[in-house]
Amino acid sequence: MGLRDVLFGKKKLSEPKSDRLFALVTAAVTLDTELGLKPAGAGAIAFKPQSSGEFRSAFDEVDQLVEAVAQQCGSQVDRKSDEYGYDWIVVHDPEIEDLVATGHALSSELTAKGFGSQLLAAIFRFDGYEHPVYFIYGFKRGAWWPFIPAGDSKRDNAKELELKAKLEHELPIEQDLTRWLALFDAPV
Repeated sequence: MGLRDVLFGKKKLSEPKSDRLFALVTAAVTLDTELGLKPAGAGAIAFKPQSSGEFRSAFDEVDQLVEAVAQQCGSQVDRKSDEYGYDWIVVHDPEIEDLVATGHALSSELTAKGFGSQLLAAIFRFDGYEHPVYFIYGFKRGAWWPFIPAGDSKRDNAKELELKAKLEHELPIEQDLTRWLALFDAPV
């Protein structure tokens, strides 16, 4: 973005950085062996749908691709919408590799069709603590952060920071804590 764009208020949405999504697969070993967190068998991709015919057409192709990938991996796929206008592709599979691969296939295909800027986040659930632990991947920043809901609109910040410190060498963790989006009503 140049000076002209700043002066006239034009901004181009950044394309997603989905290449760092696979870092969760290697970090899952540490999560399991050192932290006692195991994949809960659920993950999801959140995106902002468009009403344009191009988007619907592209998404029909993406749906077919996701179904094919899910079938190949033995995963189940659901589609949900939330109250904020985001759509979710929810994948159920006991293997973290399959969850991440399906999420990556979806984000790559949407990007290839020109809709990468519509991607918000990927989220994966882990169990083993008092509350579920979610690892959220922000596509725009290409970074991860932990999220631990601890009741109605509350989160366990101390435990999240502890996970950040233990996983920084394995996951590209978002350093700006103000960007650690809380997804309380994620369907995973």
